[in-house]
Amino acid sequence: MTEPRDTAVAPETPVPVVDDNGHLIVNIGPSHPSTHGVCRVLVELDGEIVVKAEPIIGHLHRGIEKMAENRTYLQVVPLTDRLDYVGSMYANWAYCRAVERLAGIRVPERAEYIRVIVCELQRIASHMMAIGPAGADTGATSAFMYTFWQREMVVDLFEALCGARLTYNYVRPGGVASDLPDGWIERCRAFIAQHPAAMLEIDRFLFGNVIFRARTKGIGVLDAADAVAWGATGPVARGSGMSWDLRRDDPYSVYPRFDFDVPVGSRGDAYDRARVRVYEAVESCRIIGQALDGLAEFKPGDIMAEAMPRLLAPPPGDAYDHIESARGSLGVYLVSDGSVRPYRMKVRSPAFCNLALLPLLAEGHTLSDLVVILGSLDPVFGEVDR
Repeated sequence: MTEPRDTAVAPETPVPVVDDNGHLIVNIGPSHPSTHGVCRVLVELDGEIVVKAEPIIGHLHRGIEKMAENRTYLQVVPLTDRLDYVGSMYANWAYCRAVERLAGIRVPERAEYIRVIVCELQRIASHMMAIGPAGADTGATSAFMYTFWQREMVVDLFEALCGARLTYNYVRPGGVASDLPDGWIERCRAFIAQHPAAMLEIDRFLFGNVIFRARTKGIGVLDAADAVAWGATGPVARGSGMSWDLRRDDPYSVYPRFDFDVPVGSRGDAYDRARVRVYEAVESCRIIGQALDGLAEFKPGDIMAEAMPRLLAPPPGDAYDHIESARGSLGVYLVSDGSVRPYRMKVRSPAFCNLALLPLLAEGHTLSDLVVILGSLDPVFGEVDR
């Protein structure tokens, strides 16, 4: 007796798309680790050479700016946590500064010092998630483990501070949610004491590695003129030699009281963009140390503006404020109609502006270089898509 024949239809094998020029059209992402988030890149290839790379966004769009219109000013803060989800403290702070400008709120100095401390720690944690994957993109997975461990120590500090490890809801309009707990300052000092040496070790074994240098030097070169023309900010612009940092050049909060340097690159390639982040993390430790010293001048518990109402209703008008996030100039524009809810909110995302450079930087490089270039822009798609 013969076995019954399998009548199941085999799935059709996808046929690669080839255009009229004989170029292969390849889709990368959005569910792919090399796109550093839910990004889809439509790539046109001539062999292995990128002719065109088109980033397609929107896979993480939640309508946060529109949702803000139906929430009170305080209820919007948790929404900002979901923008740059590896730098939530920054998004909290940028939004709160816009609210405070709109409502004329004066923040206590102790709260300003705490904001600087937590946001410089957040810069370090965010840069660890840019430097480590830069190594992983080139096959150096050990570098990712080193930087992730440094990030874990920061996240442990945040957990002790506000009970959360990713979305913090800590910086609030008028100040911060709570004062520093007992022993937190000592733990923070211990972290910043060891972190510069850890960064120098990563600089030696990753940035000094011949393979990593070959995979990143001269790759995705962005000159200073293009950086300005395309609105690039943060390490992406500073890697091209643009010495521009809002903390120094458009100072806010208590940053004018601190002494720190602004690291810049010279070639504008993937190597310089990654290395700038290493030295920015070291400079953040300098700022944190000075801010911790300055905290002693202020009374514990003075962390919220006086007479803050439970329902904030700024007078009709508009306001814009921006800060230097780990990715660049993060701005929030708010419009008030006098009610307890924002009439409009718009976020100026540095990750969105920097990502727009991908087609320019990837052209003429190989497909494997495309992954390195995309990672060097350090996109976070919660903030790109909003």
